[in-house]
Amino acid sequence: MQFMRKTSLVVAAFLVVGSGFGVGVYVGYSQRPAIDQVTSLYNKETSKPAEVDFSPFWKAWSLVEEKYVASEGLDRQNMVYGAISGMVAALDDPYTVFFPPVEKELFESEIEGKFEGIGAEIGMRKGILTVVSPLKGSPAATAGLLPGDKIVRIDETVTSDLTLDEAVRLIRGEKGTIVALTILRNGEDETRIIKITRDTIRIPILDMEKRDGGIFIISLYNFSEESPFEFRKALQEMARSGSNKLVLDLRNNPGGFLEASVDIASWFLESGKVVAREAFGDGTEIQHRSRGYNALSAIPTVILINNGSASASEILAGALRDHLKIQLVGTKTFGKGSVQELLSVTEDTSLKVTIARWLTPSGISLSENGLDPDMVIEMAPEDNENLKDPQMEKALELLRGME
Repeated sequence: MQFMRKTSLVVAAFLVVGSGFGVGVYVGYSQRPAIDQVTSLYNKETSKPAEVDFSPFWKAWSLVEEKYVASEGLDRQNMVYGAISGMVAALDDPYTVFFPPVEKELFESEIEGKFEGIGAEIGMRKGILTVVSPLKGSPAATAGLLPGDKIVRIDETVTSDLTLDEAVRLIRGEKGTIVALTILRNGEDETRIIKITRDTIRIPILDMEKRDGGIFIISLYNFSEESPFEFRKALQEMARSGSNKLVLDLRNNPGGFLEASVDIASWFLESGKVVAREAFGDGTEIQHRSRGYNALSAIPTVILINNGSASASEILAGALRDHLKIQLVGTKTFGKGSVQELLSVTEDTSLKVTIARWLTPSGISLSENGLDPDMVIEMAPEDNENLKDPQMEKALELLRGME
């Protein structure tokens, strides 16, 4: 019996030590450096085909170290940043971007709503650098930049080989400096140069106006954190004015926060109605639903859109048309229907990565199709010069015929 007890104790001790060792191995393996996790994706000692072969990268790195004429002055950290940027560029998604330290700081200043530049949202359309919309009252708007303008050059730099992030860095700059944009405008055969003096940009939120016939106009310029509060104030002013019809002008609104779009949609929709569907690459989906303020569902409404309406603007317009059959008047929207998440890579670098696509409640993919208006009304170049607005005139005409 004494021998059996000693044997049991020895076995128990081995089990404790063994399990402790196993836990240690597991924890150590799961917390190993990122480089080890990546390189473990392939194993040269097995017969399995390599899913990812990193050897060309390390071979190229080694050759640069060995052969490059100025190898003694190599900035190896910038080489790493360049490698990450190249990897991200290979995704062919202009909205997935790596931010090295300086670019990270610039991006953070922009999302805070105050930065120095020209005040225009730009994007990629079919691989061409394109103006989504100039912000109201911005240097870009004052200089005459229009939604849909294709940017061919930034000063002397041709844009065809630039990423979206590189173009933004070239366009932005210190207050008081000038940037010359060579643009090709829709319907024109010749390029034109627009010189813009950079300034401190403060992003506007909305304007409101009362018109005859009980019509109230809310021009919403972006979906910032303050937009739901300002929209609520505009509705209060609408009620005080005695207006009972609404024009919601989303033209040249490049979007912003999803939550702002959902909150504003909630003034039109019953609780639980889907405002947007967020579709992920693995087939899963998140549905964002109305909070059910539902004060405007019976108010005759027309929404104005154009090719400067993007992202959250498209989400709001698509949801209200799907559920309430609200008419969209103007021109096709930009089609920026993807979801980005900002992730820290290191303390001073970050990665903005596309994680999902936006769908309207009925399943229209905004990034693939944008939104087509129910009534197409084009703006002629001379309309801006003559202060005419046929799109707004059509919206007012439609509302005057509604009861």
